Amino acid sequence: MGPSCMADLSRPDRHSARYGRYRGGPDPLALPVDLAEALDAIGEDVMAGYSPEHAMREFLRRGGEQQRGLEDLARQIAKKRNDLLSRHNLDGTMQEVRELLDRAVLEERKQLARDVDMDDTERTFREMQINNLPTSTAAAVSDLSSYDWNSQQARADYEKIKDLLGRELLDQRFKGMKQALQNATDEDRAAVNEMLSDLNDLLEKRRRGEDTPEDFADFMAKHGDAFPESPQSLDELMDALAKRAAAAQRLRSSLTAEQRAELDALAAQAFGSPELLQGLSRLDDNLQQLRPGEDWFSGAQFDGEQGLGLGDGTGALQDLAELDELSDQLSQSYGGARLEDIDLDKLARQLGDQAAVDARTLQELERALRESGYLNRGSDGNLKLSPKAMRQLGKALLKDVANKMSGRQGQRDLRAAGAAGDLSGASRPWAFGDTEPWDVTRTITNAVVRTSGSRGPGERVRIQMDDIEVAETEARTQAAVALLVDTSFSMAMAGRWVPMKRTALALHQLITSRFRGDHLQLIGFGRAAQVMNVEELTGLDARYDKGTNLHHALLLANRHFRKHPNAQPVLLIVTDGEPTSHLASSGEVLFAYPPHPMTIAHTVRELDNSRRLGAQTTFFRLGDDPGLARFIEELADRVEGNVVSPELDDLGAAVVGSFLSGRGGRSSSPFGHMSDLYGGRGFWYDS
Repeated sequence: MGPSCMADLSRPDRHSARYGRYRGGPDPLALPVDLAEALDAIGEDVMAGYSPEHAMREFLRRGGEQQRGLEDLARQIAKKRNDLLSRHNLDGTMQEVRELLDRAVLEERKQLARDVDMDDTERTFREMQINNLPTSTAAAVSDLSSYDWNSQQARADYEKIKDLLGRELLDQRFKGMKQALQNATDEDRAAVNEMLSDLNDLLEKRRRGEDTPEDFADFMAKHGDAFPESPQSLDELMDALAKRAAAAQRLRSSLTAEQRAELDALAAQAFGSPELLQGLSRLDDNLQQLRPGEDWFSGAQFDGEQGLGLGDGTGALQDLAELDELSDQLSQSYGGARLEDIDLDKLARQLGDQAAVDARTLQELERALRESGYLNRGSDGNLKLSPKAMRQLGKALLKDVANKMSGRQGQRDLRAAGAAGDLSGASRPWAFGDTEPWDVTRTITNAVVRTSGSRGPGERVRIQMDDIEVAETEARTQAAVALLVDTSFSMAMAGRWVPMKRTALALHQLITSRFRGDHLQLIGFGRAAQVMNVEELTGLDARYDKGTNLHHALLLANRHFRKHPNAQPVLLIVTDGEPTSHLASSGEVLFAYPPHPMTIAHTVRELDNSRRLGAQTTFFRLGDDPGLARFIEELADRVEGNVVSPELDDLGAAVVGSFLSGRGGRSSSPFGHMSDLYGGRGFWYDS
């Protein structure tokens, strides 16, 4: 170690280490957001015809199995708001005043009855004053302001009324004042009046534009104890005060006319002088001028039995304002809405820390979806599923298909081991769709190595899925696959739209990932047919357009086969209806229902062309139409093809299974030996 290094070590540390809550941005130790569930849900909605933007918003609203959505949080907000209104009323202060007044009057009556030394005339006069008090609580309190109490306990209870009113009025504007000023002395009350006067002077300076940072600093140095939130600027102080004062005004608006009149009359008795009321009125006026954007005049209807004092009622009105604000934020229904708009601090305050965690997770999920490359902006400015998203979605769908195929009783392996070609000498981990044979030596070696440290004496080696390796083979043949999917309106009306798209996406993923030498073409046929990429087919929306043009689809499929003359043609047709349109020589689409003989003739002729090109044809018939069943069977017989009538949930497994069997080189029916492959729910025919 050199001298310079020694010198550096001898220096005092220039950086001090502190441990505390991380506030520098996203938590670096947080687990990454799992996008799999979100992407699956978004993909499902996109395939159902929704835009990716709408689908993403819908998932965030709905949530997932392990993640609460915005809708659940909004439901909690609404419940808390309703509970607040239905459980409380705003008559708490009036009830306390009435109780203190009744107690004072009762103690005075007892003292008058006990005082034998009192002149009878004086006693009678005092009893008349007590017995003839106005029914109005405020008027009674006012009438007794000059009463010379004979009972010391009664006098103390009456003075508590003035003290209570003063503390409640202050608590309306300064949270916690009711408790802070309990048993306050005259010096404490004078200090409050002084603070109010200085505060109003400072706010009026701001209204005139004459305030300075030093003015605020001097004010906080003198009265900072009255503001536990420790505002760092006059603007922060005004924001906090204005929200509280506005809530106090909304409480006043929420009272009945009789309650407001009573409260106004009582307020003049606060602390035994009008000075406090004048200072608060001056404060409200200043804050309204400085913060006109606050809600100063609306009200709410409290229907419960639990009375709230003025301070607590003001806090309840503040809570209601926060709940309404959070409800708007969670609804995301306004223009330019973003999840970042949700105030996590307010959410935690109202619903607890877990609600804030859920909202933060949704924010991170949305950010991850936009930044992960799964969603791209198209030329029209709208979000679209990216090729990366399509691959991820295809993997999930293919996994689902694999589970369906492997989970059925009595099923045999659909793949022909070794059919892919000669051994190359290399191996790799097994994955769904592999047609290569196992590399037994490597598979057993993997199992032995994995269990070497945990296997007991004499314990057998057990092979797990992760141990399996397959032998790489050299490809002998290629396949030219044409998947023809019916995109007529009847597919959407019968609920076959999404299963059709899921099937196409699963097959596309299988071929592009495991059979990269094969050539897949997706062809959708409604009134006319068109070649589609997987993104176009996935995002295709159903349109009411009469016609099922299998003839045009077969023309495109045969063109695809001719472009790949050295590949084995594989023709897969998914439909729920007979052909009702065909393509004329002029290029015009001709429609007729019931199917016109000319349409049938054109369709059959082009299907014959597919057979002459050597295509292995499988029809996947959807629905229970007997006329369609007879027609499809006749077509299959004509070209020595196969007919499959799966349930919608089994469509993907049926198409993928058919492809894998055909890919293994079989020319006969791939399902002739598996009549119970779908447990009786599907029917398999040998041509």
